[in-house]
Amino acid sequence: MFHPHMKNLIFDLGDVIIPIDLSAPIRNFAMLANLPEEDVRTLWQQHDFLNHYETGLIDDQGFRDHVRQVIGERNGTSVDWADEVIDTAWNTVLLDLPVERIERIKRLHGKYRLFLLSNTSPIHIRQVNRVLKSMNQPTLEELFERVFYSYDVRMAKPSPDIYRHVLEQAGINADETAFFDDNAANIRAAAELGIQAVQVVPPKTIIDYVEGL
Repeated sequence: MFHPHMKNLIFDLGDVIIPIDLSAPIRNFAMLANLPEEDVRTLWQQHDFLNHYETGLIDDQGFRDHVRQVIGERNGTSVDWADEVIDTAWNTVLLDLPVERIERIKRLHGKYRLFLLSNTSPIHIRQVNRVLKSMNQPTLEELFERVFYSYDVRMAKPSPDIYRHVLEQAGINADETAFFDDNAANIRAAAELGIQAVQVVPPKTIIDYVEGL
């Protein structure tokens, strides 16, 4: 399946390493605000929350304040949710992390250079690392040689620029690199640059896709 000269593996985070439920934060914010889910989903899309936050255009506090403001305007009332309330609702996207996936990635150390490339937010990364520590596992920054978070590099998949950035910063060649992601658009963009891009599709998991490595 993989080129014999494969040297580098790049992993996505959500739905590759940790299962996610993208609709869960919408449900939770809707419950907190006593609004229909569809109203909150529409607000999310109109204000482009996700893109602004995940590409570093707004920071943690800017994100929280924006949530309070937009929900408050929709409800016609002031929203004074604590930071922790917003963070908890936001983190409901993260489902239980299967420790066997972390153990499998750890076994790839020494054979390949390992990298993480994720469209994500600081709140989510802190939570994932808290979970990893509670499981006596390495943090993401310890598990991988380099981590590339969209909010740090101010770019997001599937922009070709973010893949070029990873290749350049890591000092690796596309034709010696495999990339695992669940999103078809992200896979296409990586493949167009010569990376061996592998889409992770349920019911298979990343453990199945790295079999033999």
